[in-house]
Amino acid sequence: TNLYILDHQLQPVPVGVTGELYIGGEGVVRGYWRQPELTAERFVPDPFSQTAGARMYGTGDIARYLPDGNVEFLGRNDHQVKIRGYRIELGEIEMLLDQHPAVQKSVVVAREALAGDKRLAAYLIPANGAVPTGSQLRDYLHEKLPEFMIPSHFVMLDTFPLTPNKKIDRKALPAPDEVRGIERETALVPPQNDMERKLAAIWQELLGLPSVGIHDNFFDLGGHSILAVQAHRLICQATSKPLNITDLFRFTTIHALAEYLGGESDRTAVINDRGLDQSISRAERRKQRLRR
Repeated sequence: TNLYILDHQLQPVPVGVTGELYIGGEGVVRGYWRQPELTAERFVPDPFSQTAGARMYGTGDIARYLPDGNVEFLGRNDHQVKIRGYRIELGEIEMLLDQHPAVQKSVVVAREALAGDKRLAAYLIPANGAVPTGSQLRDYLHEKLPEFMIPSHFVMLDTFPLTPNKKIDRKALPAPDEVRGIERETALVPPQNDMERKLAAIWQELLGLPSVGIHDNFFDLGGHSILAVQAHRLICQATSKPLNITDLFRFTTIHALAEYLGGESDRTAVINDRGLDQSISRAERRKQRLRR
């Protein structure tokens, strides 16, 4: 029996890269009993076999080769989603979250917050009464995953809903706004002036949120590069102020952006009441920490 980890073009993937696990060799049966369509989908010609007519079986399992030659199972490809043009293996995110010391078990799903705008939501059962913060989990994942694979929402649950077969029922998971999320790290401070109110209205519209605080981070609330482009257009229309698209990645809170647009401060960094620089991106803060 032969094992292959292949991409969508049925080409072998390098070590460490995820793909679908296929099985070839003499142990592969002819197909499913009286299910020709499913047989044609799962049993495909084996391009790596020297035997004429040989087929291999697509298991639907997502896996990758480890440097030591072992195969690591990451989940099922029916839990694979496409968001903003990127194909994402939800099992890979779940595997990393499950390794966090404050997480007992996690489930990640894609939810459509607004029409045509899918976002990742992570549901967590905490370990030993731990209460991880959203920033802690995001920073942890940022060290291992690209930006587009970071969940927009983190939701705490006591248990996961189950199917009659005792498997996690992903479709029964509540919407993030129906249950308690990860506790806020800053109090929700409402807009204090006209500029902040304009920016807050734009954020609420784009992010689909009923309210936002002036010290909330745009990207922690579910913002991403495409929404930042839309925000840039709307802000320019609403304020008639000169603004570069990169400024939205420098000034990531309403308070910081409002001060920058209003010219009330010559500082390039705005410090909130926690003493954290909110005017630069999370990635830039990590670079600063590494340079110290």
